[in-house]
Amino acid sequence: MFFTYNILIIILAIVFCPVAAVAFVIQPKFRAGFRRKIGFYNNDRVKKKSIWVHAVSVGEINATERLIKQIKKEFPEYSLVITTVTATGQAVANKKLAETADVISYFPYDFNFSAKAAIDAFDPALVIIAETEIWPGFINQAHKRNIPLMLVNGRISPGSFSGYKKARFFFEKVLEKFSLILMQTETDRDRIVKIGAPPQITEVMGNLKFDISRLPDESAVNELKDSLKIDNNRVFTAGSTHQGEDRIVLNVYNRLKQEFPDLKLLLAPRHPERNESVLNLIKAEGFNYGLRSQKQGFDNADVILLDTMGELGQLYSASYFAFIGGSFSGTGGHNPLEPAIYGVPVVSGPAVFNFKDIYKFMTETCAAQIAENEEDLYRKLKNYLVDADSYNRASNVCLEIFEKNKGALDFAIQKIKNYT
Repeated sequence: MFFTYNILIIILAIVFCPVAAVAFVIQPKFRAGFRRKIGFYNNDRVKKKSIWVHAVSVGEINATERLIKQIKKEFPEYSLVITTVTATGQAVANKKLAETADVISYFPYDFNFSAKAAIDAFDPALVIIAETEIWPGFINQAHKRNIPLMLVNGRISPGSFSGYKKARFFFEKVLEKFSLILMQTETDRDRIVKIGAPPQITEVMGNLKFDISRLPDESAVNELKDSLKIDNNRVFTAGSTHQGEDRIVLNVYNRLKQEFPDLKLLLAPRHPERNESVLNLIKAEGFNYGLRSQKQGFDNADVILLDTMGELGQLYSASYFAFIGGSFSGTGGHNPLEPAIYGVPVVSGPAVFNFKDIYKFMTETCAAQIAENEEDLYRKLKNYLVDADSYNRASNVCLEIFEKNKGALDFAIQKIKNYT
């Protein structure tokens, strides 16, 4: 079966090669790490056995950051390798974990020769895959060498579940090659078992995202506020916005600003390549603006464009409330816990299926709210500005949920000890 799979993906690669070539020319992000992904890992070879953590992109790096640092602390006898798929994930990994990891590189394409080259270079004693990255070719090659495979912080969205189920006959042969599968919730565990994971190796660990370290501390928060020149103003942070959401945010902010002159806006597009188009939109709307990359602050601006990488998580700490993008665009939303850990209430659009369980929990406890449309977003944010009791209740609940849901990190570390 795996031989047939490898032949098929090689044929598909050949067929789509012209399209890929055009994409490489037009979009630099598609060619990021190409030499490594194809199998040239000579510059990334480790000197001793490694623990290899794969986190596909920015969200997975953020979720596993503390786990990775704890692995380094608990298992110093191993080299620590981190891989990503995306260029943005690579940039954030280097920014946050350069002092922790021995190697930060790209995950190989799922050809046998690429997977073998990566395994040869990284010489893993254990491979840990974050969330639900299922690469059949790679998994098969690791299994053939008797390398333990762990999946941590796993989740299966409803859409992915539907697709995986149709190919259960294939995925059950892949999933049985894992040594241990740790899912976020009982729902996630049930789903992955239904697509073929052996029940005896599949457990619930909770969600690493609840084990976010509450950093920066109060003095660092004050430094952030000083760098943004917030003074006594309140900051509305719109994080990880997608195409179309920036206009919604700017429309809502414009209305709120007329009623609450102290309100400022920190706007953070999800993808750096959109920074220029978002900046043009801000200019077209006539706002006084500044750029975070140029250290500009709110003393002379109503809107700051966050055009730097890796700062959004910390900057939530200086916010009054937050909108999380990807929720009006149909993308499925992003992690609402990043602002909540600082007591910052969250309002998102209706499409939050990527974090359905977290949003369900947060909305039930009033730590987050779902806005059905632009008008509803305006009303919910305005309520936080006029009703101090409502705001304070939401802020306090945000802090409480982290105290009540810790433990996934320690659970994962104890499981890792069984394979090292």
